[in-house]
Amino acid sequence: MSTKRNPYEAYSKTSLESEVAQASPHKLILMLFDGLLSAIKQAKTHMEAKRIAEKGMALSKAVAILEEGLRSSLDKEVGGELAENLDALYEYCSDRLIEANLKNKPELLDEVVKLLTPIRDAWETIGQPGYLQGEAPQPAAQPAAEATAPENRNSPLSYGHV
Repeated sequence: MSTKRNPYEAYSKTSLESEVAQASPHKLILMLFDGLLSAIKQAKTHMEAKRIAEKGMALSKAVAILEEGLRSSLDKEVGGELAENLDALYEYCSDRLIEANLKNKPELLDEVVKLLTPIRDAWETIGQPGYLQGEAPQPAAQPAAEATAPENRNSPLSYGHV
């Protein structure tokens, strides 16, 4: 019995795996935020279309990214109070996503997006070349050498994330 594979899906998976393998720790956190927000957007679309199974899968993915990605990457020793606050926020957002799933409340999804988008955007900004030296932020595109350079775990860029 043969199953047809979607070539776009196979390419996307390979491309993502390659990007993850080459990403700095800072870029990985940004990718987690982007994946989380994308999963929430998909869940809202499924919720509004009353596609219950797909909504549940998208929200399960979002909660997994929050719990197993963002929360588990927090280093409370390095990040101190900021990491503790992020941990509490991520836990709150996970709870809201679960409640949104159980009660089919898209406004709870909007609340989580509203809470996390500024953090995602700030995370992108602090990763800009020259940001820590007080220079104006550069456009998001980075030269390949800078985009893949490993970052110091204890640098201010970690802000509680490993």
